Amino acid sequence: MNTRHDALKEMRPEVSAENFSQQMTSDERFQNQTLRPIIKLQSDLFIEVFKNYVSKHKNVFYDLTLQKKIDYIENAIHKDMKFRNSLKGMVIGVFTIEEYKIYIQNSSALNKRMMHLVKERLLDYVQVFDVLESKTIYA
Repeated sequence: MNTRHDALKEMRPEVSAENFSQQMTSDERFQNQTLRPIIKLQSDLFIEVFKNYVSKHKNVFYDLTLQKKIDYIENAIHKDMKFRNSLKGMVIGVFTIEEYKIYIQNSSALNKRMMHLVKERLLDYVQVFDVLESKTIYA
């Protein structure tokens, strides 16, 4: 029988070995071993969730300049606690029990790392959102 732990570990993408070193702090190790693979796995979901967030906020995002879009993403993640907590839940929900136990020991610092990675993931797609929106409008 496949356990939840095994299934979660099995479905995560691999991260480059160059992200690991002997001098890493425990937070850096957790970020690279756990957070990066999970955020990569959940990338498509984050994009859909953000598109829904924009939609619920009257699509003003699509009319902004590139810099304003970057600011919009940063503000959404850092200032909208409901949205932020939703994103955190999407990451924490695919932790193994062991990872969760590590996470709760230093959740504040790990949340900062987590939200930084999610923000960077969304920023990587900032120009793609316009393409995705135009396909939605004309589909």
